[in-house]
Amino acid sequence: MKAINQLKTFQRILGEYPADTPLGKFLPGFYRQNKQMGSTDRRVAGRLIYNYFRLGRALPDVPAEDRLMVAEFLCNTQSNSFLQHFKPDWAACVGFGVDEKINLIKATYPDFKLEDVFPWVPQLSAGIDRDAFLKSFFIQPDLFIRVAKGYEAQVKTELTKAGVTFKDEGDNCLSLPNGSRLETIFPKQHWFEVQDLSSQQTANYFKPQKWDSWWDACAASGGKSLLLHSLQPDIKLVVSDIRESILSNLDERFQNAGLRKYQKKVMDLTENNEQLLYNYEFDGIILDAPCSGSGTWGRTPEMISQFEIHKTDFFKRLQQAIATNVAKHLKPGKPLIYITCSAFKAENEDAVNYITKQLGLQLEEMKVLTGYEHKADTMFVARLVKAPQPPEGGVLE
Repeated sequence: MKAINQLKTFQRILGEYPADTPLGKFLPGFYRQNKQMGSTDRRVAGRLIYNYFRLGRALPDVPAEDRLMVAEFLCNTQSNSFLQHFKPDWAACVGFGVDEKINLIKATYPDFKLEDVFPWVPQLSAGIDRDAFLKSFFIQPDLFIRVAKGYEAQVKTELTKAGVTFKDEGDNCLSLPNGSRLETIFPKQHWFEVQDLSSQQTANYFKPQKWDSWWDACAASGGKSLLLHSLQPDIKLVVSDIRESILSNLDERFQNAGLRKYQKKVMDLTENNEQLLYNYEFDGIILDAPCSGSGTWGRTPEMISQFEIHKTDFFKRLQQAIATNVAKHLKPGKPLIYITCSAFKAENEDAVNYITKQLGLQLEEMKVLTGYEHKADTMFVARLVKAPQPPEGGVLE
């Protein structure tokens, strides 16, 4: 009876869920309207609906309830009462590897194809292991934190006392199970920042120097700026975003991290911002560009069902407009760090190609950060440098 009620709750959630809303925003409202649901009920309901969307576009003509069973089988490594009730034969094999599970699924659903989960494989960036990327959608990503220098021992001690398992990823990064209630373990301390592993790894491309002037052009909540500050606290910093509200949230985060010297500007980077930036020239610019976010869909799998590939054309044009207006404020010989959380070539290598061909920057290095290998987000980063100006009356050798 419990499994049947869980299925009915799943059906209600799926029926009421508006397709253009993030699940993370919809579910808390659903739970508030259904106060009879206990914490276990909410946890199971959340697992079922997220796993359902992890199946992506596979088996589109199969009833939702049957797709849920396939998803539960693929996304779990330990048996649960729900799977045991509805698919006891699969529950007995839940510990099998993904390839073995897919073979079992095909015995019932011959039309199942792994590539249908994420049907835009031909559009992926070079360097992505397509099979590994597709299979990663069946695994919930970890939660990652970047620990402030000097607080490693305290953070590990508190996590251990709270019974939270963690793994030291190196470079002050810890991975924890998703859903770890850090706010209850660390109610007031500011010993760490929640930040994905791949996002933390973009810092390897910054290379700031003391007293440099940097611009975090699409700052959002300031994660990349905090990374920059951790590398070189003596930089001069300008942060901007088109959303004034998100820059307000950034203030508190900066204050907690001890970052107090910065200028903040609300700007639409698709427009000419000469009046706001005057004659600013920067020693480094971080352009964490707007994109599809396809490298993060392991955390928001509902996006696979909402996405259409033509949207990459919109982001491609947006990125080109922003890069054009940003690069003009870069000093000669200095770096532009181009970052996306996309897995699509159109938003990654194609953008770099535009920046080098149309804006004249030179590519130093670029890389897909294959987070799917570490239960993290997949991201893209490129370091491009503005050509040095020739000396007066001469040419560069």
